[in-house]
Amino acid sequence: MADKQISLPAKLINGGIAGLIGVTCVFPIDLAKTRLQNQQNGQRMYTSMSDCLIKTIRSEGYFGMYRGAAVNLTLVTPEKAIKLAANDFFRHHLSKDGKKLTLLREMLAGCGAGTCQVIVTTPMEMLKIQLQDAGRIAAQKKLMAVQAQLSSSSVAEPAVERRTTATQITRELLRSKGIAGLYKGLGATLLRDVPFSIVYFPLFANLNKLGQKDPNVKAPFYVSFLSGCVAGSTAAVAVNPCDVIKTRLQSLQRGVNEDTYSGILDCTKKIWQKEGPMAFLKGAYCRALVIAPLFGIAQVVYFIGIAEFLLDMLPKHRA
Repeated sequence: MADKQISLPAKLINGGIAGLIGVTCVFPIDLAKTRLQNQQNGQRMYTSMSDCLIKTIRSEGYFGMYRGAAVNLTLVTPEKAIKLAANDFFRHHLSKDGKKLTLLREMLAGCGAGTCQVIVTTPMEMLKIQLQDAGRIAAQKKLMAVQAQLSSSSVAEPAVERRTTATQITRELLRSKGIAGLYKGLGATLLRDVPFSIVYFPLFANLNKLGQKDPNVKAPFYVSFLSGCVAGSTAAVAVNPCDVIKTRLQSLQRGVNEDTYSGILDCTKKIWQKEGPMAFLKGAYCRALVIAPLFGIAQVVYFIGIAEFLLDMLPKHRA
Protein backbone atom coordinates (compact mmCIF):
# COMPACT_ATOMS: atom_id res chain seq x y z
CA MET A 1 0.00 0.00 0.00
CA ALA A 2 1.07 3.52 -0.62
CA ASP A 3 1.03 4.54 3.03
CA LYS A 4 4.01 2.31 3.75
CA GLN A 5 6.22 4.80 1.93
CA ILE A 6 5.42 7.56 4.42
CA SER A 7 8.48 8.40 6.49
CA LEU A 8 8.54 7.84 10.24
CA PRO A 9 8.83 11.59 11.08
CA ALA A 10 5.79 12.24 8.89
CA LYS A 11 3.84 9.49 10.64
CA LEU A 12 4.69 10.95 14.04
CA ILE A 13 3.68 14.47 12.98
CA ASN A 14 0.45 13.24 11.39
CA GLY A 15 -0.43 11.30 14.53
CA GLY A 16 0.29 14.32 16.70
CA ILE A 17 -1.78 16.74 14.62
CA ALA A 18 -4.66 14.28 14.52
CA GLY A 19 -4.56 13.85 18.28
CA LEU A 20 -4.60 17.60 18.97
CA ILE A 21 -7.57 18.21 16.67
CA GLY A 22 -9.49 15.22 17.99
CA VAL A 23 -8.98 15.97 21.69
CA THR A 24 -10.05 19.59 21.26
CA CYS A 25 -13.30 18.48 19.64
CA VAL A 26 -14.40 15.73 22.02
CA PHE A 27 -12.81 16.47 25.42
CA PRO A 28 -16.05 17.60 27.18
CA ILE A 29 -17.63 14.22 26.37
CA ASP A 30 -14.56 12.48 27.76
CA LEU A 31 -14.91 14.48 30.98
CA ALA A 32 -18.54 13.35 31.28
CA LYS A 33 -17.44 9.75 30.72
CA THR A 34 -14.91 9.90 33.55
CA ARG A 35 -17.39 11.41 36.00
CA LEU A 36 -20.14 8.94 35.12
CA GLN A 37 -17.77 5.98 35.45
CA ASN A 38 -16.54 7.10 38.86
CA GLN A 39 -20.05 7.42 40.29
CA GLN A 40 -20.85 4.59 42.67
CA ASN A 41 -23.96 3.72 44.64
CA GLY A 42 -23.32 6.55 47.06
CA GLN A 43 -24.24 10.15 46.29
CA ARG A 44 -24.89 10.33 42.54
CA MET A 45 -24.44 13.72 40.95
CA TYR A 46 -25.31 13.00 37.31
CA THR A 47 -27.98 10.96 35.56
CA SER A 48 -26.62 11.16 32.01
CA MET A 49 -23.98 12.72 29.78
CA SER A 50 -26.12 15.78 29.03
CA ASP A 51 -27.00 16.21 32.71
CA CYS A 52 -23.31 16.03 33.60
CA LEU A 53 -22.30 18.65 31.02
CA ILE A 54 -25.14 21.03 31.97
CA LYS A 55 -24.31 20.82 35.67
CA THR A 56 -20.60 21.22 34.93
CA ILE A 57 -21.22 24.44 32.98
CA ARG A 58 -23.50 25.79 35.71
CA SER A 59 -21.10 25.09 38.57
CA GLU A 60 -17.69 25.41 36.90
CA GLY A 61 -18.30 27.51 33.81
CA TYR A 62 -17.74 26.65 30.17
CA PHE A 63 -14.04 25.94 30.65
CA GLY A 64 -14.93 23.54 33.44
CA MET A 65 -15.68 21.03 30.67
CA TYR A 66 -12.00 21.24 29.69
CA ARG A 67 -10.49 20.46 33.09
CA GLY A 68 -7.52 18.20 32.39
CA ALA A 69 -7.44 19.11 28.71
CA ALA A 70 -3.97 20.65 29.02
CA VAL A 71 -2.56 17.27 30.06
CA ASN A 72 -4.18 15.57 27.09
CA LEU A 73 -3.15 18.25 24.62
CA THR A 74 0.43 18.00 25.87
CA LEU A 75 0.72 14.22 25.85
CA VAL A 76 -1.74 13.20 23.12
CA THR A 77 0.81 14.04 20.42
CA PRO A 78 3.36 11.42 21.50
CA GLU A 79 0.57 9.02 22.51
CA LYS A 80 -1.24 9.05 19.16
CA ALA A 81 2.03 9.24 17.25
CA ILE A 82 3.38 6.14 19.01
CA LYS A 83 0.10 4.26 18.52
CA LEU A 84 -0.25 4.91 14.79
CA ALA A 85 3.44 4.65 13.94
CA ALA A 86 3.89 1.47 16.01
CA ASN A 87 0.97 -0.19 14.23
CA ASP A 88 2.50 0.63 10.84
CA PHE A 89 5.90 -0.58 12.05
CA PHE A 90 4.55 -3.94 13.19
CA ARG A 91 2.36 -4.34 10.09
CA HIS A 92 5.38 -3.69 7.88
CA HIS A 93 7.58 -6.22 9.69
CA LEU A 94 4.84 -8.84 9.92
CA SER A 95 4.09 -8.70 6.20
CA LYS A 96 5.90 -11.10 3.92
CA ASP A 97 7.23 -9.53 0.74
CA GLY A 98 4.46 -6.95 0.72
CA LYS A 99 1.71 -9.58 0.74
CA LYS A 100 -1.63 -8.98 2.40
CA LEU A 101 -1.56 -9.52 6.17
CA THR A 102 -3.66 -12.29 7.65
CA LEU A 103 -6.20 -11.33 10.31
CA LEU A 104 -4.01 -12.89 13.00
CA ARG A 105 -1.01 -10.79 11.95
CA GLU A 106 -3.16 -7.65 11.84
CA MET A 107 -4.24 -8.40 15.40
CA LEU A 108 -0.62 -8.95 16.46
CA ALA A 109 0.34 -5.59 14.97
CA GLY A 110 -2.50 -3.94 16.88
CA CYS A 111 -1.38 -5.70 20.06
CA GLY A 112 2.13 -4.32 19.61
CA ALA A 113 0.79 -0.79 19.04
CA GLY A 114 -1.40 -0.95 22.14
CA THR A 115 1.49 -2.19 24.26
CA CYS A 116 3.80 0.59 23.09
CA GLN A 117 1.36 3.42 23.68
CA VAL A 118 0.85 2.74 27.42
CA ILE A 119 4.28 4.30 28.04
CA VAL A 120 2.56 7.65 27.54
CA THR A 121 -1.11 6.72 28.02
CA THR A 122 -0.87 5.59 31.66
CA PRO A 123 0.57 8.82 33.18
CA MET A 124 -1.60 10.91 30.84
CA GLU A 125 -4.77 9.14 31.96
CA MET A 126 -3.64 9.18 35.58
CA LEU A 127 -3.30 12.97 35.66
CA LYS A 128 -6.32 13.65 33.46
CA ILE A 129 -8.67 11.60 35.65
CA GLN A 130 -7.70 13.48 38.82
CA LEU A 131 -8.43 16.83 37.17
CA GLN A 132 -11.61 15.68 35.44
CA ASP A 133 -13.16 14.11 38.53
CA ALA A 134 -12.20 16.89 40.97
CA GLY A 135 -15.30 18.89 40.05
CA ARG A 136 -17.62 15.95 40.75
CA ILE A 137 -16.12 15.35 44.20
CA ALA A 138 -16.25 19.07 45.05
CA ALA A 139 -19.89 19.30 43.93
CA GLN A 140 -20.75 16.24 46.00
CA LYS A 141 -19.14 17.76 49.11
CA LYS A 142 -21.04 21.02 48.62
CA LEU A 143 -24.32 19.12 48.27
CA MET A 144 -23.63 17.13 51.43
CA ALA A 145 -22.81 20.38 53.28
CA VAL A 146 -26.11 21.94 52.17
CA GLN A 147 -28.05 18.85 53.25
CA ALA A 148 -26.30 18.92 56.62
CA GLN A 149 -27.26 22.58 57.08
CA LEU A 150 -30.90 21.88 56.28
CA SER A 151 -31.03 19.06 58.81
CA SER A 152 -29.49 21.13 61.61
CA SER A 153 -29.82 24.64 63.00
CA SER A 154 -26.12 25.43 62.59
CA VAL A 155 -24.92 27.42 59.60
CA ALA A 156 -21.58 26.38 58.13
CA GLU A 157 -19.58 27.96 55.41
CA PRO A 158 -19.63 25.85 52.23
CA ALA A 159 -16.32 24.19 51.41
CA VAL A 160 -14.28 25.99 48.80
CA GLU A 161 -12.69 23.77 46.17
CA ARG A 162 -8.97 24.11 45.96
CA ARG A 163 -8.01 23.53 42.37
CA THR A 164 -4.83 21.64 41.79
CA THR A 165 -2.79 21.48 38.61
CA ALA A 166 -1.26 18.56 36.77
CA THR A 167 2.18 19.82 37.78
CA GLN A 168 1.23 19.79 41.49
CA ILE A 169 -0.21 16.27 41.22
CA THR A 170 2.89 15.06 39.37
CA ARG A 171 5.26 16.52 41.96
CA GLU A 172 3.29 15.00 44.83
CA LEU A 173 3.17 11.56 43.21
CA LEU A 174 6.88 11.63 42.40
CA ARG A 175 7.70 12.79 45.93
CA SER A 176 5.56 10.18 47.68
CA LYS A 177 5.68 7.18 45.36
CA GLY A 178 8.33 7.86 42.75
CA ILE A 179 7.81 7.19 39.07
CA ALA A 180 5.54 4.24 39.98
CA GLY A 181 2.98 6.77 41.22
CA LEU A 182 2.42 8.02 37.67
CA TYR A 183 1.99 4.46 36.45
CA LYS A 184 -0.74 3.44 38.87
CA GLY A 185 -3.25 1.38 36.93
CA LEU A 186 -0.69 0.25 34.34
CA GLY A 187 -2.10 -3.28 34.30
CA ALA A 188 -5.64 -2.01 33.79
CA THR A 189 -4.45 0.35 31.06
CA LEU A 190 -2.81 -2.56 29.24
CA LEU A 191 -5.98 -4.58 29.75
CA ARG A 192 -7.91 -1.82 27.98
CA ASP A 193 -5.52 -0.57 25.30
CA VAL A 194 -4.14 -3.86 23.99
CA PRO A 195 -7.58 -5.42 23.25
CA PHE A 196 -8.73 -2.06 21.88
CA SER A 197 -5.89 -2.00 19.35
CA ILE A 198 -6.39 -5.68 18.53
CA VAL A 199 -10.00 -4.89 17.57
CA TYR A 200 -9.53 -1.40 16.13
CA PHE A 201 -6.64 -1.67 13.67
CA PRO A 202 -7.71 -4.85 11.79
CA LEU A 203 -11.31 -3.62 11.66
CA PHE A 204 -10.27 -0.20 10.37
CA ALA A 205 -7.89 -1.68 7.78
CA ASN A 206 -10.56 -3.99 6.38
CA LEU A 207 -13.32 -1.36 6.38
CA ASN A 208 -11.00 1.12 4.70
CA LYS A 209 -10.13 -1.41 2.00
CA LEU A 210 -13.80 -1.62 1.04
CA GLY A 211 -13.54 1.96 -0.22
CA GLN A 212 -10.40 1.39 -2.28
CA LYS A 213 -10.98 0.95 -5.98
CA ASP A 214 -7.33 0.06 -6.42
CA PRO A 215 -5.08 -1.58 -3.73
CA ASN A 216 -2.32 0.91 -4.56
CA VAL A 217 -4.52 3.99 -4.25
CA LYS A 218 -5.68 5.46 -0.95
CA ALA A 219 -9.35 5.32 -0.11
CA PRO A 220 -11.26 8.65 -0.25
CA PHE A 221 -10.96 10.73 2.92
CA TYR A 222 -14.62 10.17 3.86
CA VAL A 223 -14.10 6.40 3.73
CA SER A 224 -11.11 6.69 6.09
CA PHE A 225 -13.15 8.94 8.37
CA LEU A 226 -16.17 6.63 8.51
CA SER A 227 -13.95 3.56 8.89
CA GLY A 228 -12.16 5.21 11.79
CA CYS A 229 -15.46 6.16 13.42
CA VAL A 230 -17.02 2.70 13.10
CA ALA A 231 -13.88 0.81 14.13
CA GLY A 232 -13.18 3.21 16.99
CA SER A 233 -16.67 3.16 18.49
CA THR A 234 -16.89 -0.65 18.15
CA ALA A 235 -13.55 -1.19 19.89
CA ALA A 236 -14.38 1.42 22.55
CA VAL A 237 -17.62 -0.27 23.60
CA ALA A 238 -15.99 -3.71 23.50
CA VAL A 239 -13.34 -2.72 26.08
CA ASN A 240 -15.49 -0.35 28.17
CA PRO A 241 -15.54 -2.72 31.21
CA CYS A 242 -11.74 -2.48 31.30
CA ASP A 243 -11.98 1.31 31.00
CA VAL A 244 -14.33 1.50 34.01
CA ILE A 245 -11.90 -0.57 36.08
CA LYS A 246 -8.95 1.56 34.95
CA THR A 247 -10.76 4.80 35.79
CA ARG A 248 -11.69 3.57 39.28
CA LEU A 249 -8.16 2.32 40.02
CA GLN A 250 -6.50 5.54 38.87
CA SER A 251 -8.76 7.85 40.90
CA LEU A 252 -6.83 9.04 43.95
CA GLN A 253 -9.80 10.76 45.64
CA ARG A 254 -13.18 9.24 46.42
CA GLY A 255 -16.57 10.74 46.97
CA VAL A 256 -18.78 10.12 50.00
CA ASN A 257 -19.40 6.41 50.73
CA GLU A 258 -17.42 5.31 47.67
CA ASP A 259 -15.25 2.19 47.68
CA THR A 260 -11.50 1.98 47.33
CA TYR A 261 -9.79 -0.86 45.48
CA SER A 262 -6.58 -2.81 45.94
CA GLY A 263 -6.27 -4.08 42.37
CA ILE A 264 -7.99 -5.24 39.20
CA LEU A 265 -9.63 -8.33 40.73
CA ASP A 266 -10.77 -6.50 43.85
CA CYS A 267 -12.23 -3.69 41.73
CA THR A 268 -14.02 -6.12 39.42
CA LYS A 269 -15.48 -8.08 42.34
CA LYS A 270 -16.76 -5.01 44.21
CA ILE A 271 -18.31 -3.44 41.12
CA TRP A 272 -20.06 -6.72 40.24
CA GLN A 273 -21.37 -7.34 43.76
CA LYS A 274 -22.38 -3.78 44.71
CA GLU A 275 -23.39 -2.20 41.41
CA GLY A 276 -24.23 -5.12 39.16
CA PRO A 277 -22.89 -6.14 35.72
CA MET A 278 -24.39 -3.12 33.97
CA ALA A 279 -21.98 -0.89 35.91
CA PHE A 280 -19.22 -2.10 33.58
CA LEU A 281 -21.01 -0.30 30.75
CA LYS A 282 -21.05 3.07 32.52
CA GLY A 283 -20.00 5.79 30.12
CA ALA A 284 -19.95 3.37 27.18
CA TYR A 285 -21.95 5.66 24.89
CA CYS A 286 -19.81 8.63 25.96
CA ARG A 287 -16.68 6.67 25.17
CA ALA A 288 -18.08 5.69 21.78
CA LEU A 289 -18.89 9.35 21.07
CA VAL A 290 -15.34 10.31 22.07
CA ILE A 291 -13.46 7.60 20.22
CA ALA A 292 -15.48 7.64 16.98
CA PRO A 293 -14.63 11.21 15.85
CA LEU A 294 -11.21 11.06 17.55
CA PHE A 295 -10.04 8.15 15.43
CA GLY A 296 -12.03 9.27 12.40
CA ILE A 297 -10.17 12.58 12.44
CA ALA A 298 -6.90 10.81 13.25
CA GLN A 299 -7.15 8.53 10.24
CA VAL A 300 -8.15 11.32 7.87
CA VAL A 301 -5.19 13.49 8.92
CA TYR A 302 -2.90 10.48 8.92
CA PHE A 303 -3.86 9.31 5.45
CA ILE A 304 -4.11 12.76 3.89
CA GLY A 305 -0.52 13.23 4.99
CA ILE A 306 -0.36 16.84 6.21
CA ALA A 307 3.12 16.18 7.56
CA GLU A 308 4.49 15.09 4.18
CA PHE A 309 3.45 18.44 2.74
CA LEU A 310 5.08 20.32 5.63
CA LEU A 311 8.27 18.29 5.43
CA ASP A 312 8.45 18.74 1.66
CA MET A 313 8.19 22.49 2.11
CA LEU A 314 11.15 22.71 4.50
CA PRO A 315 13.95 22.32 1.90
CA LYS A 316 12.20 24.81 -0.43
CA HIS A 317 11.86 27.29 2.40
CA ARG A 318 15.52 26.96 3.30
CA ALA A 319 16.53 27.42 -0.32
